[in-house]
Amino acid sequence: MTRRLPAVLAGAVLVLATVAGCGSGSYPPTPVVAAPSAAAVAAIPSTATPTPAATGAAVTAANCLRSYGPQGALPGPGSLPAGSTMETIRKKGRLVAGVSADSLLLGARNPVTGRIEGFDIDVLRAVAQAIFGDPDKVELRVITAADRLPLLQKGQVDIVARNMTITCDRWTEIAFSTEYYRSGQKLLVQLGSRVTGLDQLKGQKVCAPDKSTSLDKLTQYGGVIPVAAPTHTACLVLFQQGGVDAITGDDTVLAGLAAQDPYARVVGRAFTAEPYGLGINKDQIDLVRFVNGVLEQMRRDGRLTAAYDRWLKPALGPAPAPPTPVYGR
Repeated sequence: MTRRLPAVLAGAVLVLATVAGCGSGSYPPTPVVAAPSAAAVAAIPSTATPTPAATGAAVTAANCLRSYGPQGALPGPGSLPAGSTMETIRKKGRLVAGVSADSLLLGARNPVTGRIEGFDIDVLRAVAQAIFGDPDKVELRVITAADRLPLLQKGQVDIVARNMTITCDRWTEIAFSTEYYRSGQKLLVQLGSRVTGLDQLKGQKVCAPDKSTSLDKLTQYGGVIPVAAPTHTACLVLFQQGGVDAITGDDTVLAGLAAQDPYARVVGRAFTAEPYGLGINKDQIDLVRFVNGVLEQMRRDGRLTAAYDRWLKPALGPAPAPPTPVYGR
């Protein structure tokens, strides 16, 4: 049955679902519904918290988290190695990054400024700072989950920061930085639902973005009817219209969706491990090493934790320790 929403809320989400483009501040503000009142938010039960159960032992055992170690001290903007990928990017004048514009808290357009912001964006800005000495020298191109690998392979973006899970299969097509955040897959259901896990959704429709590990998990599970959509926001539209019974995805992403819809909540324990990495062309190992040097600095000087606190702490609780980097590739 279709769930009726206030016209302003339904209209706002439909607008968000169609956002596309590139750049960091060249768009008009995207209309969005006003946030629910503090009382309304407080009344929503939520289990959108990281769980230690998502250890990702299988991922680690297969060495999928291994990346290329930084080499020596991180060079400054004026001393980038001649002929390196970083020097090429500096001469181009901007770091071109593939991002989301509708993943609230991770990468989403601010309705007031029109700028894309979030946890993933802060990490990208740190990379731009290391290359240019200026965190604003980054061009944000809005892409879908399905775009991530092809655009890197074609060289149309330098880097992707779009809550992308490091997997062994993806390592055969692109390269990854070290893990910078450990998420886990959960469920978004209607407020008042008794569902707490996939086993209670057998025969029902569950939405996830196309070409995502979340959709892969649904297909492997076999008990539910997987429904693919271009983005999680498109899934939210289907969910609000009654086209699907639930949405699945990383707890970080679902927390952002729940913040947009007071009639939804995140439930259950994480049933997958989703280690996030920055995607880079597999032929640009020097850039991978450089980016890993930036992440190493961010772990040590607290910037990675500060970015978490700014964007994710209100929804997911106190920051966990930054993931330990794994090198040796």
